[in-house]
Amino acid sequence: MSTNFRVGLQKVVDHSYDIEIGEGLFGTLIEDLKRGIVENVSKFAIITDSKVEALYGQALLEQLLQNDFQAELFSFPAGEKSKTRETKAQLEDRLLSRSYGRDCCILAIGGGAVTDMAGFLAGTFGRGVPSLNYATTLLAAADASIGGKTGVNTPVATNLIGVFHQPKKVYIDLATWRTLPVRELRSGLAETIKHACIADAEFFEFLEQNMERVVSSEGNLVLDREVCEQIAFHNCEIKYSVVEKDELESNLRQILNLGHTAGRALEALSGYELLHGEAIAIGLAVQVQLAEQLGYVSADQTQRVIALLKKAGLPTEIPATITNRMLIDKMYTDKKVRKGRIRFVFQAGIGAMKSFEGGAYSTPVEEQVLSELLNKIRS
Repeated sequence: MSTNFRVGLQKVVDHSYDIEIGEGLFGTLIEDLKRGIVENVSKFAIITDSKVEALYGQALLEQLLQNDFQAELFSFPAGEKSKTRETKAQLEDRLLSRSYGRDCCILAIGGGAVTDMAGFLAGTFGRGVPSLNYATTLLAAADASIGGKTGVNTPVATNLIGVFHQPKKVYIDLATWRTLPVRELRSGLAETIKHACIADAEFFEFLEQNMERVVSSEGNLVLDREVCEQIAFHNCEIKYSVVEKDELESNLRQILNLGHTAGRALEALSGYELLHGEAIAIGLAVQVQLAEQLGYVSADQTQRVIALLKKAGLPTEIPATITNRMLIDKMYTDKKVRKGRIRFVFQAGIGAMKSFEGGAYSTPVEEQVLSELLNKIRS
């Protein structure tokens, strides 16, 4: 004999939030806090990395303290190599040792590794506390700080351990881009080009025509204000238009993984010597050439994608140290893998995505097809 009970937890949750784009947004953030953008919070934990701490983290801490907010700063070593479960545990222990509890708010300031880490921390600390994202890199502005996907890397795979945790607001400070090394800025351009490939042919053309107003062919930052505003706006517009339809990545949101099947594998195989955007750029080049072989894009469109990546100063070729076998094996750790089969999402021309049977946006690609393509593009 058994007894059955049903736990009724059906509810409607509004995870909507604002994204603010501008320059020097500390004042805006402080005013938002005074207006109560996060409720029932008694103290703030600023999460940042060792690079951003000196550039902006300490200044933000001073602003909070000067405005009578209780706050402390917690940093971890900069870079994807530090985005691990071990680092997260260390941050959690430090927060607990400073008597942080469920009445705190996590304030992430930095690039993609910081917002990924801080968001995961916020999603699990005290079983979930509010968070705010202050993006200081183009990569964070284009991708990591928006959409609520958080996570850490493991020795086996990247970003497979994490939670969905939406911030209360995102601040994109264009002024901070001026302090980026050119390599970091270019890394963010890869995700920007990805978004144009996914959903906006006109934006793709805009990038073709204006890339040198962001970074010159000689490798110098130009950062024309108007162009940077357009890049920030279109990145946000494209990403949130997808996320609001499929927050938990059941299908449509997988299109934001364009270039990531190979890209994430390359990033891990390089020991994170490749920046995220550099790896994704190569992944985009692999994807578009495979898409051409499968008839989803034309040869001209393939060349345009690769040419734009090169114009941004991004790599498009698989490093010689990574064999095809290594790359294919690592692709099996991709989150889109189903029933042991590697899956890709593909663009359909420029500015649109290919859908498959049943409206699915990812499709399996057999090892033999992948191997033949990799041999061809590396010959």
